[in-house]
Amino acid sequence: MLGHRELTMQDYEEILKRRFWLISISAILLLVISLGISYILPPQYVSKTLVLIEQQKVPEDYVKPVVDEDLGARLASMQEQILSRSRIEPIIERFGLYSSNKYTMDDRVDLTRKAIKIDPIPAGQSSHGMPGFYITFKAQDARTAQQVCGEITSLFISANLSAREESAEGTTDFLRQQLADSKRNLDEQDAKLAAFERQYVGKLPEQESANTNTLQALTTQLDASTQSVNRLQQNITFMETMSAQQPQDTSSADPVTGTSPDSLSIQLKEALTQEKELEALYTPDYPDVVAMKRKIDNLRAEIAQDTAKPVKGKPATVRPDSPQLQQLKAQLRAEKQSLATAKLEQNRIEQQVRNYESRIESSPMVEEQYKQITRDHETALQFYNTLLTKMNESSMATALEHRQQGEQFRVMDAPNLPDEPTFPNHLIFAGGGLAAGLAFGLFLAAWLEYRDTSLRNEGDIWAFTKLPTLAVVSYFSDLDHPHAGRKRGRLFSRTARPIESAPG
Repeated sequence: MLGHRELTMQDYEEILKRRFWLISISAILLLVISLGISYILPPQYVSKTLVLIEQQKVPEDYVKPVVDEDLGARLASMQEQILSRSRIEPIIERFGLYSSNKYTMDDRVDLTRKAIKIDPIPAGQSSHGMPGFYITFKAQDARTAQQVCGEITSLFISANLSAREESAEGTTDFLRQQLADSKRNLDEQDAKLAAFERQYVGKLPEQESANTNTLQALTTQLDASTQSVNRLQQNITFMETMSAQQPQDTSSADPVTGTSPDSLSIQLKEALTQEKELEALYTPDYPDVVAMKRKIDNLRAEIAQDTAKPVKGKPATVRPDSPQLQQLKAQLRAEKQSLATAKLEQNRIEQQVRNYESRIESSPMVEEQYKQITRDHETALQFYNTLLTKMNESSMATALEHRQQGEQFRVMDAPNLPDEPTFPNHLIFAGGGLAAGLAFGLFLAAWLEYRDTSLRNEGDIWAFTKLPTLAVVSYFSDLDHPHAGRKRGRLFSRTARPIESAPG
């Protein structure tokens, strides 16, 4: 009556005694079956290798690596490449993996992928990330497992070298192309800046201070030159007045014009001398030069007229000027020459002053354009220098990868040749079969007890009828036996119970 009343420890002991052989047979049977299965299943051998990740041999302060991708992500990417169908099929065909007729090539590829396992080493004790990883391969033959594990390890090492070199070379090529474009842009900016500086030479912002200082100096020189010109003009006027006041000999003077031919010739010579001096300083269309030429033409015309007139009477005797007059005339000529030179200097300084004033006036507009051009030029130059620095670093990193001095995969432990299969484990199968047999036997015993409706004690009677027990009579199945009376008496004496009165 299992399940119809609460059981005690004594009930459990009686159940175990009644069902002992059932539980034992179930445990032994499943134990034998499990051991048999463990010997029937094909063995699985696991070969394992340790790959350490060595950091680059040159310090990163000298050569910065161009491959800065997370090692875990890079390892996962390499794993996907190596486990691709194009990489797995040659290994399957070379070593004859899963060559049973019941497997297609797709099935063999899937089984091979499942047999490969990558276990990264935790990076808790390394400051450079993942220190390494394990590669394991499971096969039905120990030698095959070892060979395939070595082949997979070689693929990882070669894939790492190839990936790092390709990444470094790709980065270098990209930077080289960008550097060429940046240099072309910088050359264009240099040409624009040079053309602007040639166009506005002397008007650039950095020359403004020098222009202001030069203008101040020229202004001072112009004031001094103007004062010198005024002083020379005053001297000339004074000397001309003094010359006019000196007594003159008029015996040789022309009665009509009052001038003598010798005086006209002297004036003509002086005019020609002044013309040469003016032409040396000015252009032919300069007003002073034109006026001097006009004066020379007039003097020549007067001399020609005097020569054409008939001489009347007796020629007069030419009397030279007095020494005072000659000295005054010489000083006057010198002052006039000095005046012409001073005026030339004054005009030159005025021209320079106007030039520097125009430069200073145009400085704001030139400065605005200059700032825009220089800003673009500085940006292009800074970008070019940055790319050049990165290009040099990338070139050194690429050379480092070609020499295999960068980050490398190094096989620390070669793939081992397994001595015993890792699957199936006979002890585990035996323990599992025994545990399963015991569990099945207990379940079967509990189910049989639950289905059993026999009444064995007062508790069963009360649980079934809800009535008190008056007496307990043992059941004898062999009453017809010759010795049944003696046995029945002994059983009755052991199982008889006093009659209990009903409550109430």
